[in-house]
Amino acid sequence: MREVLLSLITVNYNGLADTCAMIDSLPACPVPMEVIVVDNGSQHDEATQLAQRYPSITVVRSNANLGFAGGNNLGIAAAHGRYLYFVNNDTLFPASPDHFERLIERMQSQAMIGAVCPKIRFTWGDSPVQFAGYTRLSSVTLRNRSIGFGESDNGQYDTPHPTPYAHGAAMLVSREAIDRAGRMPECYFLYYEELDWSLMLRRAGYTIWYEPSATIYHKESRTTGQDSPLKCYYLSRNRLLFARRNLTGAARMLSYCYQIAFADMRCVITHLTHRRTAQAKATVRGIADFIKAH
Repeated sequence: MREVLLSLITVNYNGLADTCAMIDSLPACPVPMEVIVVDNGSQHDEATQLAQRYPSITVVRSNANLGFAGGNNLGIAAAHGRYLYFVNNDTLFPASPDHFERLIERMQSQAMIGAVCPKIRFTWGDSPVQFAGYTRLSSVTLRNRSIGFGESDNGQYDTPHPTPYAHGAAMLVSREAIDRAGRMPECYFLYYEELDWSLMLRRAGYTIWYEPSATIYHKESRTTGQDSPLKCYYLSRNRLLFARRNLTGAARMLSYCYQIAFADMRCVITHLTHRRTAQAKATVRGIADFIKAH
């Protein structure tokens, strides 16, 4: 087998059209690269269709939907690269010949950089910024901000800098960092796993960087929907799970109280006010399932 420097990994779940559009947008890569698509329990066998359409890629088929982390972990198991580039299947690459090089150069600029994220822009309108790094999560509310979110890109976020968390839509992670910190935590299934993984990387001694000289475009929430019951369920459950895994003592208890009594109840009231009964029920079910499990 030829030496592979870069493994691009994407997870497909009933998203054949988006996955094909992402693959078709891939620019030429000047370094040895493999493309791995994990068909994560799609209703139909989209793995076979992908393998037939793109014979040069590796397709991994899971008969069950293993969630975001589980699907990506299957990709990790199949990958041979020194660097693993996790991208959502609803992303698009610009026709930039140096996208991959810029991320790898940033990764190699310091020994303990474990992950690098490009600038992420939405695909609609004038392609506003979605991500130019993150602020830190507050210790109790577990809220933070995506820097530049919704702003027109006028070059104001073109300076590379460390960021406390990687963005799950596009993140280059070194094999060495994964081997030391561990693979993505699969207990979340959907949402918050990349934040938890970022903390795992940082606890292992690595830093995470934002590299704006590489840009990727994101359609966002094509799989789950912008405000679907599925999203409401996992957000309410996983905020509590994140607190349990990453906070201790009084901070953990205060976070539980804030999430349940304020943040989640506010969501429930808002959903009911707008007659989104399914979303309100999903939010309550997320809380209940967390409590039952812990």
